[in-house]
Order: sequence, then C-alpha cells, then structure tokens
Amino acid sequence: MHPLISTEALAAALNGDRPPVVLDVRWRLGGPPGRLDYEVAHIPGAAYADLDTELSAPPGPAGRHPLPEPAELERVLRAAGVREGHPVVAYDGGDGSVAARVWWLLRWSGHREVAVLDGGFAAWTAEAREVTADAPTPEPGDITVRPGAMPVTDADGAAELAREGTLLDARAGARYRGETEPVDPRPGHIPGALNAPSAEHVDTTGHWLTAEALATRFQALGVTGEGPIGAYCGSGVTASSIVLALEVAGLTSENTPATLYAGSWSNWSADPTRPAATGSEPG
Repeated sequence: MHPLISTEALAAALNGDRPPVVLDVRWRLGGPPGRLDYEVAHIPGAAYADLDTELSAPPGPAGRHPLPEPAELERVLRAAGVREGHPVVAYDGGDGSVAARVWWLLRWSGHREVAVLDGGFAAWTAEAREVTADAPTPEPGDITVRPGAMPVTDADGAAELAREGTLLDARAGARYRGETEPVDPRPGHIPGALNAPSAEHVDTTGHWLTAEALATRFQALGVTGEGPIGAYCGSGVTASSIVLALEVAGLTSENTPATLYAGSWSNWSADPTRPAATGSEPG
C-alpha cells in the first residue's frame, strides 16, 4: 500500500467493498486537545486516537512521546476496529506529520496496509466532502501488535548515525539552530545532524510534494539513499514523517526504511552529558 492516499481515493474506498478503518489523530503541540475538533466534525466512520494518551507511553526519561507498550497499542487499535490484513488510513489537521506517527506505529507493529491522507482533514473539508459529529461504534478489531518491523534506535545509535551515516532533524530551523526551545530542557541539535523540517514535506496547500520533489529536496541536503539513515525531532512524532517522505521519494523502501530515534531531542537533551550543537551547521 502506498504511504499516501488522496481524498478522492479515500472517498471511493469508503464507498467500496473493502472500506478502510479511518483514524483521526488531530493534535497540536500545546493544545487545545484534538478530540475537541473531532467532536465537532470528522470523516464519517473515523475513530479518534489521542497522541498523548493512546499512541504514546507516559512522558519520562525516554522522552515526551515514548513508544507505547505493545499491549496498550493493541488495545487502542482493536478498539478502533483495526483488523489483520485490512487497510487503515490516518489523518490529522493538514500536513500529515502527526498522522505519520500512526503510519509508523502500524508498520512497526507489522501491519503494512496503512496510509496517510494527503492534505488531511483540511483537504477533505476544502473539497466539501461529507463530515459528521456522530462518533462511530466500531466492531472490535483483531490486530496483533508485533513490534520490531521498523528500525528504532536510542541516543547512542543516533550519535553513531550522525557520525557514520545520515541523521535528519525534522524540527523547524529555529529549534535546530538553538535560537528557541519551547518545550525541551536545552536548545540545539545532535552534533552532525542535518536539518530537514517536516513542514517542508508539503506545499502551501498542505499536500505532500511529489516523489520527485521530495527526492530533490533530500538530495540537496546530501541524502543519496546510500548508507544508514535515521530521523529524529522533538519527541519522535514528526520524525515519522521523514521516514515516510524518504520512502515516497524512493531513497528508502518498505523493506529498508529509515531508522527512527524514538526518544528524539526530548530524550537527548535531558542528559546533560550529551553535547548540543547550535547554529546552522551540523557541528
């Protein structure tokens, strides 16, 4: 299944013989909660999954959004109706950077039929497609979460990627350069990491760039598709969109995806012994 699905294709699939399970994961750093948006209007049949409490473990030394425990993730996905061998589509408010977390988690769990809605809920409503405030009651799913199908690393592994391969930082430039740090203990970036803001995966309408444009963007950063490559962000969420974008660009593949530093900067910066680079250069 291609990592991205258009609004037109999703609308057709929902009216087809094998409609996908749809997950609404709208979320904002600093709030208000995305569930409030969901309760006002969502794609018909979509179930809501909360990033902070359902798609992450509690915050702590591992970071602000650690990977959820497999059994808890399995409970959440089954409650949303996710079934073995059945397609899933996730959407957020627009650019797909949060929905990519669901894409990544399902792929990590061994479930390959999953895609992110291109343009998200903003694109859906811009086209005046049907929405509802009615919450569905999904038939319980039977997915079994089998973690390990996507590569994950820790702080030591991220440091090695920055030295020996390519490590991409998905945060905005100001945070990468250390000019501001609104949520984590220290400003800056992992020495050797390259800045590849997740917001630049999409155009001004919130739709993802073409595969060719994404490839050009990554290649301009020095990503060749050769050697090990990994991604991180503030807490491991938007870095998932780099993993997705690299696959769309053809610089990685479904069988050889990029590695995710799940703890990301929130984990790295909490350890005062780990260095922090500042400025526009990798360091």
